[in-house]
Amino acid sequence: MAFRYPGGKKYIKSNHSKVTDTPARFANRGMSLEQDINETNKHYNATGKAVIHKKPTPVQIVNVDYPKRSAAKITEAYFKQPSTTDYNGIYRGKYIDFEAKETKNKTSFPFGNIHPHQVDHMKQVLHHGGVSFFIIRFSIVDETYLYDASHFIWWYTEQTQRKSIPKQHIEENGHRLAIKYAPRVDFLDIVDHVYYS
Repeated sequence: MAFRYPGGKKYIKSNHSKVTDTPARFANRGMSLEQDINETNKHYNATGKAVIHKKPTPVQIVNVDYPKRSAAKITEAYFKQPSTTDYNGIYRGKYIDFEAKETKNKTSFPFGNIHPHQVDHMKQVLHHGGVSFFIIRFSIVDETYLYDASHFIWWYTEQTQRKSIPKQHIEENGHRLAIKYAPRVDFLDIVDHVYYS
């Protein structure tokens, strides 16, 4: 199926896109980051702690093939608008907005699948007093960090000769997230400490 951005530009998947390893491949390492965060958000919503949801990607379906009467296959679709970040919601009276990414890289977080309009969106969230960050999982070493958007923005806009952020910087300036049963990735515990103390 062919996806296109507004204006007709064809979407090409980056080599540094989100890791989609199945739970079977990393059986002892749990679910994918997106699954972990979705389960965490369900827990937060069910317990009344926060209202945070994954943003749907707006898509305009253009062509559909009907190989059988009982089956339909989408063969061409367009992104209605560029996506911003993966998740947003409200917690303790503040707007929360964040992006979740996994990488197989052991020593750095590549910019790869982060687009300029996403960075601009995060800048706007910070400008208006919202909370914006990344949740980054280094899947090979099974480490997950909450990393403030302001750090990422600095690397992305000021260190233009680089294509990634060193893992050491994320370790020193981010916050390691423990994987638990429920909530699975308790990022709001870190949000309390970093943004509300």
